Amino acid sequence: MLNWAILGTGFISHQVADAVAMSMSSNIFAIAGRNIDALDEMQDKYSPEKIYSGYESVFADPEVDIIYIGLPNHIHHTMTQRAAENGKAVLCEKSLCTNMADASALIECVRKHNVFFVEGLMYLSHPVIRKFVSLLQDGRFGTLKSINGYYAADIAKFANPLGKGTLYNLGCYPVSLMHLTIQTMCGEKAFLNRELSGTGNWSAIDGNLQDASTAVRFNNGVLATLQSSDSYGLAHRFDVIGENGTLSFITNPWLPLAGRNHIRWEGYDGSTEDIYVDADHDAFYHQVKMVEASLSQKSKEAIRPAPRLKDSLEIMAFLTEWEAACLKANQ
Repeated sequence: MLNWAILGTGFISHQVADAVAMSMSSNIFAIAGRNIDALDEMQDKYSPEKIYSGYESVFADPEVDIIYIGLPNHIHHTMTQRAAENGKAVLCEKSLCTNMADASALIECVRKHNVFFVEGLMYLSHPVIRKFVSLLQDGRFGTLKSINGYYAADIAKFANPLGKGTLYNLGCYPVSLMHLTIQTMCGEKAFLNRELSGTGNWSAIDGNLQDASTAVRFNNGVLATLQSSDSYGLAHRFDVIGENGTLSFITNPWLPLAGRNHIRWEGYDGSTEDIYVDADHDAFYHQVKMVEASLSQKSKEAIRPAPRLKDSLEIMAFLTEWEAACLKANQ
């Protein structure tokens, strides 16, 4: 039985707490936050053994096994460092950080203290992604030619402006799925060898990037186009295009369902295959089970396709490069 401490009382912390509460191998032991009314609500809902109105006491609590960090992106590194220094396993919400200096410091601290860490790209633990990986590997594509993806959700009004906008709130999803696709089909190092351009629109309210697009050419010739926006919609698309056909997500790959998830193969010979993946629980629950399995194996990293330490750093490097390209294009 793992004793979890939940840091943060926002929407995403409720999603993770719901998942922890459903598992027979995990226990919501403590919840910490600065909003007293929100803490009271979570205490009524989850009945943790301990409630903290700050964070420092959680890190030092000897009964806490793992800390979930559901706080804004710009403080992920400081909170993870405090947890690691106290020997706690960590599940930290995406994105890893908002710049590479903080991301590198986070990973360095995790490695120094030899604790388990995983970035909370929860969808990567869902069974539909394991099926997706198996489809990438089954030979149907021939040579990989290109990738197309976008994610849009009207969430800017709810997001903390210090989180730095659409790339770190939403762009991390198509980037991480592109990263997994390139790794799976082209090898572990292929994602690192690339050139990209970017452009975007900036919010007049907080100055953050709110709509962004990038065009990428990997050195092996694979092309990719991605878009991210937090100013409209709830819209998604992800296509993997090979010399023999295209594989597309029909249901949202980044919010996989407790229920039926749908992927479609369309061959250039006119054939179509609808692939369904039924799941009893959503991605947050499967993420909790992945953490439990990793810790039971005494691993310090997640079980792939969930992100390992190097995967999170590579995804973060791409996001910051995309952001820099948008800034350059705007000058």
